[in-house]
Amino acid sequence: MIRELSDLGKRLRSQQTDNQWVHDALKEETISLVLTIKPDGSLVSLRPIERKTTMAEAVQRTSGIEARLLVDNCGYVIGVYDPDSSVFKKKAKEKGESRAHEGLKKDVAAKLALFVHRLDGLGDLEELAPVLKFYKSNKEGGIGAANQAYFLNNIAKKDRAGNVAILVSGDAVYAHERESVYRRIIANYESRQLVRLSSSSNKIQCSICGREEFPVGDFTHYPIKGVPGDKEPAGGRKLISYNGDNNPFESYEMVGNENCVICTNCAKTYVEGLNWLLSDGAKTTTKKNKEDIAYSHRWPRKRSQNYNVDTAMVFWTRENKALPEIDQLEAPDPDEVARLIDSVTSGRENDSRYLEPDQFYSFTLSGSAARIIVRDWIETSLHDFRASIAKWFKDVAITKYDPDLKQFKTHYARLYDLARSCQRKNSDGSYDKDDASLARTAAYLWNAALKNTPLPLWMLTKALQRARLDNHGVTSDRAALIKVILNRNIKGGGFMITEGMEDGSKPVAYVCGQIFAKLESIQYAALGDRNAGIRERYFTYALTSPAAAFGRLFNLNSKHFTKLRTERPGLAVTLDKELQELCKDIDIRRFPANFALEEQGQFAIGYYHQRQKQFSAVTKN
Repeated sequence: MIRELSDLGKRLRSQQTDNQWVHDALKEETISLVLTIKPDGSLVSLRPIERKTTMAEAVQRTSGIEARLLVDNCGYVIGVYDPDSSVFKKKAKEKGESRAHEGLKKDVAAKLALFVHRLDGLGDLEELAPVLKFYKSNKEGGIGAANQAYFLNNIAKKDRAGNVAILVSGDAVYAHERESVYRRIIANYESRQLVRLSSSSNKIQCSICGREEFPVGDFTHYPIKGVPGDKEPAGGRKLISYNGDNNPFESYEMVGNENCVICTNCAKTYVEGLNWLLSDGAKTTTKKNKEDIAYSHRWPRKRSQNYNVDTAMVFWTRENKALPEIDQLEAPDPDEVARLIDSVTSGRENDSRYLEPDQFYSFTLSGSAARIIVRDWIETSLHDFRASIAKWFKDVAITKYDPDLKQFKTHYARLYDLARSCQRKNSDGSYDKDDASLARTAAYLWNAALKNTPLPLWMLTKALQRARLDNHGVTSDRAALIKVILNRNIKGGGFMITEGMEDGSKPVAYVCGQIFAKLESIQYAALGDRNAGIRERYFTYALTSPAAAFGRLFNLNSKHFTKLRTERPGLAVTLDKELQELCKDIDIRRFPANFALEEQGQFAIGYYHQRQKQFSAVTKN
């Protein structure tokens, strides 16, 4: 997995033909404030700008402080802090406001001193003379003027976080973007690399690229940003990190990250690859006209549609080509799904839209504090990937009656809707955001769709539980989920559920579901819409204890028929014939005492299929 991420990062670098400064010593940073100074080093202004991405020195901070050359946050660049930040509020709560102010003043003073110290090695660069004057020879008009009071009076609360770039009046580029600065950063980095390589312990073969040209050792890997989970640390989370109390992970006389045997170049490129997968996308807007991002290589596919899950799935191909099949999982188009299924099942490899020689990769990840948890890893050929997606759509296909078109159609459920069909609801009908099953369900569905694997039976329990408690009962999405769970868990040639009404030999549980739906329709015909019909009162009972439940149901049904024969005799005869037709497939005097879990699923599918058939009859009538 790390190797493929690293290869992706290297391919992304090779595609940046318009950026000559692609190097391990540099990384992309975002600036949101600009400090403008005059050639004599005096302050002009500090102002917010629209967020901009720039190449800057790559600095990896852990628990200590380390200044980035010429561009950093306000604490480093001008030695100020934000008293409205969460950091200050936390310290104030722990130590009191006075001690919090005192502590942060010392902290930013140390950061500023370190930032200025980094400038000492740039004295020979004449183009940076104004910057050195700002910090050293013209302190009163320079850094002294950009004090705490100036910062708070001129920068709004919402703009105080982020990096500050330095601009000399009249210059076309920021100070850190000058060619001479980039060359100095790279030269210093490569000099340090040569020193590290001179040590025999660092000159070993990288476990990822297999080369020895970059040092391997105990260095901190860069963080990944945007991984869902609990509150993300300000810098992001680490995918690889060997640390802990009492110096663990030293069984083979290796310290910390020496254990992973990854060189500095691969460590940088795998982070770049994963950060790109998590963030790449196009800007868009929500229905409420708010800014949003439609992700290209991540599910959920939109930032606004994170569904409060603590899990994200990323995916890509070796050749980094588009995957329209993934879009079908999010928004199935029946025509496109049919084309995909036909292309795969017929073996037509000349259809270039769906069959290309390539490799598909995907993994699921979650965040926990400063660490990243990898929940699974998928590596398969693009042909097998598409075959799995085609099989997935065949397995989730379920018949649904369209009252507008007055015909049955095949319904392909969205992956998200399948996951939501298991999610708990609040008393007001809204989805419970604290129900952790949504994330677990989504991860299992993703894996099953891509690998053609069975789904766990606990998901069937959740789906049936929601069918019993939800006002909508067995919906099309819920029926599709139950169908794919049952069919993919069949062992030894059991009953396969199709997308429409079953003909021929059917399990008792399936027929009982049909009979229950028919009894429900008879009650509706006799009494009309009721707040609590037999579904609300008896569905769970019939689902689990059919013998006892159907005894009561048939007793109620006789009363409903008595009323119908008096008021609507023609309809009574029709419904009675339909009920008898269903009952002929089982011995109604010997209903099972109870249904096992899989049989409860068959009951729910039989109920759903019968309901859809009845919807079509009502529409025609």
